[in-house]
Amino acid sequence: MNEDTFNMDIRKFLKKVGINAQREIEHAVLRALDERQLSGTETLNVSMTLDVPELSIHEKLAGKIHLN
Repeated sequence: MNEDTFNMDIRKFLKKVGINAQREIEHAVLRALDERQLSGTETLNVSMTLDVPELSIHEKLAGKIHLN
């Protein structure tokens, strides 16, 4: 195994996940604010699932995003 390649690919994947997730959440929150579905003081419950079938990984990660 080439550790450098392995670590770079993990970092690329996590960066892609982070950037895309942030963009999706930001757009959805802005739409919800525009449509008055949110007031801007909520705390949003968020979760994401990491799946790596070859390693039998199925990990759900959860957290909160505070708008105020």
